[in-house]
Amino acid sequence: MLVFAASDKGGTGRSVTSSNLLYRSALQGNDVCYVDFDFGSPTAGAIFGIEGAENGTMSGRGTHRFLRAEASQAERIDVWSETDRPTVRQRPAGAGRLVLLPGDKGGADFTRNAQPNLRRCIDLFLTLNAEFSLCIVDLSAGRNLAVELALRATAAPELRGVQSRWLVFHRWTRQHVIAAGGLVYGRSTGLIDLAEKYHHDVDDFTDRLRFVRTAIIDLTSPSQRGLTAPQSIWLGKCDDKLRELADKHRVGKDLLLGTVPLDPMLQWQEQLITDDDIAQGIANRETRDAFDSLAKRITDDTAWETL
Repeated sequence: MLVFAASDKGGTGRSVTSSNLLYRSALQGNDVCYVDFDFGSPTAGAIFGIEGAENGTMSGRGTHRFLRAEASQAERIDVWSETDRPTVRQRPAGAGRLVLLPGDKGGADFTRNAQPNLRRCIDLFLTLNAEFSLCIVDLSAGRNLAVELALRATAAPELRGVQSRWLVFHRWTRQHVIAAGGLVYGRSTGLIDLAEKYHHDVDDFTDRLRFVRTAIIDLTSPSQRGLTAPQSIWLGKCDDKLRELADKHRVGKDLLLGTVPLDPMLQWQEQLITDDDIAQGIANRETRDAFDSLAKRITDDTAWETL
């Protein structure tokens, strides 16, 4: 399965959430890979703890150069063996493969005058889908050629039979809710209109798209006990207004795949949350469990269809 991770704004938690749910999926026994299509800011290596690819690879074989036909093969990094984090290093018994296809350090978003090779993108997706049970393609934020490339490639006849899904990430704020709705439903440049432009079936595409809310504050959690009564009341009112706004912009509960709670550790350091981090009390168990649930739901047809 190919899963495309999109967001209208930066800072949504798209990359760190995608990395963590993929990590949890690998721990569940699945062979998975992460493909960095955030060409202007390829930071997935930092999240996985790959020091040599924190801001993209310098091998000359990242996804950007591969798609420009400047490299014969896209680089692959085995996260289990190459990560610098001791608690992640080495593949645990029963875990599946965990592979990163990094972007290029110093790369940039594609432009109309320097477009990627569509044929190479199609072949890459076909190869990865045949090899891995789950591939997450992390797209640059906003409306850009990376998004269009993914839509064009998945509309190709060769990929019509390949199962693909889209996740749109947003934080639980007024600005992010409105932006997420605009990214999906905006006229001409929204994902649905672009999908139709590139000859996707609109109803089918819409069925394969869901939203993920990140950095959610749970007012009932122990971490919020320090709030004053006025603060709790005010936040509750904000939450009610956001739910109304989400329904208005068609990003409400009916299309929500999951939520990720606000976690102090991720606010300071975007990285994988390990069971060791939970045991030490560095990260919250609820955040780890949210990633674990998303990893299961993302490929579960029953969970997807009953939303």
